[in-house]
Amino acid sequence: MGAFEGKVAVVTGAGRGIGREHALLFAKEGAAVVVNDLGGSNSGDGADAGPAQEVANEIIAAGGKAVANTDNIATWSGAQNLIAQAISELGGLDVVVNNAGILRDAFIAGMEESQWDSVVAVHLKGHAAVMHHAAAYWKEQSKAGNQPNAAVVNTASASGVTVPNAGQGNYGAAKAGIAALTQVAAEELGRYGVRVNAIAPIARTRLTLATPGMGEMMAAEAEDAEAEGGFDAFSPANISPLVAYLASEKCAITGKVYAVQGGAISELAGWHDVKTIEADGPWQIDDIASRLP
Repeated sequence: MGAFEGKVAVVTGAGRGIGREHALLFAKEGAAVVVNDLGGSNSGDGADAGPAQEVANEIIAAGGKAVANTDNIATWSGAQNLIAQAISELGGLDVVVNNAGILRDAFIAGMEESQWDSVVAVHLKGHAAVMHHAAAYWKEQSKAGNQPNAAVVNTASASGVTVPNAGQGNYGAAKAGIAALTQVAAEELGRYGVRVNAIAPIARTRLTLATPGMGEMMAAEAEDAEAEGGFDAFSPANISPLVAYLASEKCAITGKVYAVQGGAISELAGWHDVKTIEADGPWQIDDIASRLP
């Protein structure tokens, strides 16, 4: 019996890349999966029902249970429809994996308002919207005496929590916000039987392949691994086992953020004091200048 036998999982951005690997692994482990993907381009333009349906079909062909969803999770109503579909068509909700994302890179001085708004909407608002509607359902279940044993796994990024990346002010800010949102949600939702964690993955996807420098390096790594028959450290399939563990009932962890790439998993910590200066009275500018490193 799989780790998610009889469970229902929602995975956003599951039509391609890391999200697809999540959906396939959850289905393999017995979950009924809602495969969400708007089917847009890297920058979020357009829509195509194909990617979500193709993954759902792949799961069904392998003997699993899945339905496709193409709602836009960057809207409150789209997220509501997604959660409602899981409940009405698959009978409940046990796991939410927030993975959907886009890129619209630009340096701050030249960034357009639409580039900022769209990236923050899909990443940060998209995570919040899906969690909101899922949490409302779990709260209702808890109050009715059906205490959930549920989990949320969010997707942050090294760009937002460990390594600032020039040209990704919108993306990095949204991903840093997701890390903070994860910790707040863990504090709030624990009373309803819900654990909330996040990952900061590094893997080969259509977004990373489109990132200058990173794409070339990851493509070369894939070619070397294939030629030598070795371990492909940037395969998106390397990310999903951690997500599955964090979402499983055997995991008691909540409120954590983990970096994951290839065979390495690292727990991350946020802002913390590194040095403090103090004064007995009001600060003077010159005093701060002489004492602050």
